[in-house]
Amino acid sequence: MSDNAVPALGRREFTRWFWRQLTSMRTALLLLLLLAIAAVPGSLYPQRGVDARAVETYFLEHPQLAPALDKIGMFAVYSSPWFSAIYLLLMVSLVGCILPRSFVYLRAARARPPKAPRNFARLPASTSFETDRSPDEVVAAARRALGRSRVDVADRDGVQEVSAERGFLREAGNLVFHVSIVVVLIGVAVGTLYGYRGSVIVTDEGGQFGNSLPQYDEFSSGTLFNTSDLPPFALTLDQVTARFQPFGSPQAGAPREFRAQGTYTADPGDQSKPFDITVNHPLAIGSTSVYLLGQGYAPVFKVTDANGDVVFDDAVPFLPADPTYTSNGIVKVTESKPEQLGFQGFFLPTAVTQGGKELSTSAHPAAANPLVGLNVWHGDLGLDDGTPQSVFILDKSRMKQYMDGGKPFRVSLQPGQTADLPDGGTIQFTELRQFARFQIGSSPLVRVPLFGIVAGLLGLMTSLTIKPRRTWIRARRDGSRTVVDVAVLDRVPRDDLPADLDDFLERFKDALGEKTEETA
Repeated sequence: MSDNAVPALGRREFTRWFWRQLTSMRTALLLLLLLAIAAVPGSLYPQRGVDARAVETYFLEHPQLAPALDKIGMFAVYSSPWFSAIYLLLMVSLVGCILPRSFVYLRAARARPPKAPRNFARLPASTSFETDRSPDEVVAAARRALGRSRVDVADRDGVQEVSAERGFLREAGNLVFHVSIVVVLIGVAVGTLYGYRGSVIVTDEGGQFGNSLPQYDEFSSGTLFNTSDLPPFALTLDQVTARFQPFGSPQAGAPREFRAQGTYTADPGDQSKPFDITVNHPLAIGSTSVYLLGQGYAPVFKVTDANGDVVFDDAVPFLPADPTYTSNGIVKVTESKPEQLGFQGFFLPTAVTQGGKELSTSAHPAAANPLVGLNVWHGDLGLDDGTPQSVFILDKSRMKQYMDGGKPFRVSLQPGQTADLPDGGTIQFTELRQFARFQIGSSPLVRVPLFGIVAGLLGLMTSLTIKPRRTWIRARRDGSRTVVDVAVLDRVPRDDLPADLDDFLERFKDALGEKTEETA
């Protein structure tokens, strides 16, 4: 081993070195940038906590790629171990930066202004002038001109020296900005860990929802949230109102109003209260908010078997696929015998015809000429084995499609119409209802990130606008006149320091009550 070799760091020295690297501002900025980059996949790939149906669709469309992405957490980015690790490291780094700087700031805030240097000419901005005023009068005028600065006065062998410092709030604003980032991170983390969010589709004319886990179409919660803590409220949807710009207007089909009305009870046995939810005006039930995310149409179908027995009679939501509310939907008839039936098709609120053929699009989102088109499958729906299955996806792996002369058998229905099925049964489009899609969620400390952002902006503006400035004034008697030397130092380099010195001299001389010319 060479005599000049650097000895290896011990465990204590390595820990100290690692901590200094982790808690440096450079590392905090790097982790903040890394967190922003790590959040990008959350906007590129569907997230289970936001839209579980979109994740299922992605798996069906990309059967090879989706499992690999799922293993590295691309469908649950914000709860993945690697995202959480970056999040925690950023919080530790920021706290490690803030605490030492806070102690340094407190010591600096209590410290007195530094003594005046011997040679003012070495400072970036300095000047001198003569006056008939005495050194004591110069000191008194300097106090008035310095305003709210912290001022110390010293008498050094007959020479009066004034030391002043201001701008301490700049570092305070800087610390508030960094503390606000930690506050935002903590608020978001607590809301994520202890909060929950879910969505549910409820049809109007008496559709009901009780706030329990089986009632949700999609549900996600933080790792520390217990589903038994769900508040026991229930709501009944009476009416969904959707208004659009009419035909002939410049923005025909544009939304004008979405509204959901009904009643709710906060606790079992309570008296029902009315609710009226519109976009961006949710229903608040305790700490839970119920938002209206969207609406659509829910045709009511009645299906009978070959014996004439009703095997299905319910409203089925069809999900809008475009601005004209061309919608897709699935009808699963599990009670039909001898085989189960599956219907997959589309709904057109305002079906249009051209050349005697219906178009597979809608001309307007309002239900002016509703039409349903369905293809029919028969076989095993795959529900009897207990495996959960989305109501918006039809598993055709164990089913066959009915054919008609070599072409897929299709049913086209308008409200009130009935069509015969190949197995001897019938399907009837009895009426058209509407549905509302609600997002229900609760996030503890939901306002904490907002307060943190506001405080951070105020702290950032304070740190950018306040100038930390040190000013020194020396007054000495030279014969019958007093020579006054002035120097300023900005702890943050700026180009406007000479101009600020001129402004201060003007105030200083005004306080002296005279105008004199500079000698240097």
